[in-house]
Amino acid sequence: MNRIRKTGGFRASIYVIAVALIVYLTVYMPTPYIIYTPGSADEVKPMVTVKNGDKDERGVFMMTTVSATYANLFLLGTSLFDKNAQVDKKEDRLRGKSEAEYSAEQVWFMSDSQSSAMEAAYEKAGIAYSIVPEHIFVFGLSENPKPDGDIEPGDIILGVDGTATPDNTALAEQLKGKKAGDTVEMQLERGGETISKDVTLVQVKDSQTGKTRPGLGVMIGAVQKVKPEDPNKQITFTSTQVGGPSAGLMFTLEIYNQLTPGDLTKGHRIAGTGTITKDGVVGAIGGVQHKIVAADRKKAEIFFVPKDNYKEAEAKAKQIHTSMKLVPVSTLDDALNYLNTLSVTS
Repeated sequence: MNRIRKTGGFRASIYVIAVALIVYLTVYMPTPYIIYTPGSADEVKPMVTVKNGDKDERGVFMMTTVSATYANLFLLGTSLFDKNAQVDKKEDRLRGKSEAEYSAEQVWFMSDSQSSAMEAAYEKAGIAYSIVPEHIFVFGLSENPKPDGDIEPGDIILGVDGTATPDNTALAEQLKGKKAGDTVEMQLERGGETISKDVTLVQVKDSQTGKTRPGLGVMIGAVQKVKPEDPNKQITFTSTQVGGPSAGLMFTLEIYNQLTPGDLTKGHRIAGTGTITKDGVVGAIGGVQHKIVAADRKKAEIFFVPKDNYKEAEAKAKQIHTSMKLVPVSTLDDALNYLNTLSVTS
């Protein structure tokens, strides 16, 4: 009897171990792949507010996204049955960055895109504005030399030794006269919380002059505030989990719609994608085939696509048999001119 119980217990143990191993291999074991699928098509109006702007909008402007998932074996298997799934190597996305660095970089790109959208809209509406430096954003850590201290991708640098650091010029001035090995107290914002951390300066090479100087050993970008002369035209954005620069065109259209009288949407559901410059130039983006699907699922009637992405977008639109109208654009004016041809929906 005891022998039978021992044999049964042994088999049960083997079964539990086998199940645990299968679960680990299919769900938890990382793979070197990433899966791209259609993301969302989100209304832009709730994300953007122009103080005292014209909020009348019977239709909607929608920004479109791509969903990216670091793949396990289970997801790789199921992706074989999804005609909209695209499997790529993770390294092609990260390009030597860590996942944290890539995410921080995308956050900075989104912030920069919002600033460019504000400038483009103000320029088109003829509203005077100025650029005011706000803070410095850390989107990467140097490999050589590595930073010496607790500083992370995504940190916002607020100050050094108690003195505000609104831009790169101010930071360089604050570190002037110091040497590698000196320790400074950094005032940072991390996850919405203000903290202080000691960081030891390292010797870095200036990419422009080629000379060495003391620095933090991080890759940074300036975050600027676009400030109109008329405070009643100030633009604010809500926080979003979306990263990257590709919502620039749709942000600009929504802002311009609020800055000017009338409703550019004329009751239509309008989606799109594309980067934007302050001069209103629309740039190409990645993943347009997934954004076409996302827009179609949200019943978009019109999709603004950068001219350089049009062929790829057209091929996907034909594949899914969408009735959505694809409109290639190279500039903000191209999009506005098309909107002016639309009839008001009843």
